[in-house]
Amino acid sequence: MFTDSHCHLNFPELAEQLPAIRQAMAAAQVGRALCICTTLEEFDGVHALALAHDNFWCSVGVHPDNEGIAEPSVQDLLDRAALARVVAIGETGLDYYGMEDRKGGRSIADLEWQRERFRTHIRAARACAKPLVVHTRSAADDTLAILREEGEDGTRNRAGGVFHCFTESAEVARAALDLGYYISFSGIITFKSAQALRDVVAFVPMDRLLIETDSPYLAPVPYRGKTNNPSYVPWVAQQVASVRGMALEDVAQATSRNFDALFTGVLA
Repeated sequence: MFTDSHCHLNFPELAEQLPAIRQAMAAAQVGRALCICTTLEEFDGVHALALAHDNFWCSVGVHPDNEGIAEPSVQDLLDRAALARVVAIGETGLDYYGMEDRKGGRSIADLEWQRERFRTHIRAARACAKPLVVHTRSAADDTLAILREEGEDGTRNRAGGVFHCFTESAEVARAALDLGYYISFSGIITFKSAQALRDVVAFVPMDRLLIETDSPYLAPVPYRGKTNNPSYVPWVAQQVASVRGMALEDVAQATSRNFDALFTGVLA
């Protein structure tokens, strides 16, 4: 019934509990999950999850915030994207959040390596015709600009994809939608302080909206502060239903249809 479009089940907090998590997913009617890769080093483990379970798929990519790891080439990504049950490129994008605290006082200009890494992922996605999983934090203008520069302008000849764990404004959502991208919301939309984001939930067309946990992070209310897992994605759907005045079942069906539509031709 429900589909978690973004989770990290290979992370230690979840990998050690996988049988219990799968039982909880079944009880919560969460039928499918997309396991997201964040480094080339972890790809084999993420891919193994997708191969071992017929309701899991995976991506290949290197998170924009990861340093000191193997830097992917287009060919690195294409080789892994050609494997069974790999349905997306990413997560990829830009992360400028907390420049002074988290990045040793470096400036945005010093993060050219992030922008080049993002371009590598876009080129790979376009070459293999698999969608991008885009992470953008405090970097929306550059994220959108690079997508456009690399040809992701909303025409038919594009990779397409999803802006995951969306936390930006309605204006950024509109720009992403204009490029042909989907918007995915996480448990953040259940937080008391997130009214502006709930307004974006109301704005995004229902046929372009996905739900996710981004687990083990960002557990929704009433589990906020606990380790997140895919069985909690119905709480995200419930918040979407409340904002939009829809039945929970209708949100589940719509977001699962959207997951199918985004990955049409690559789910295998």
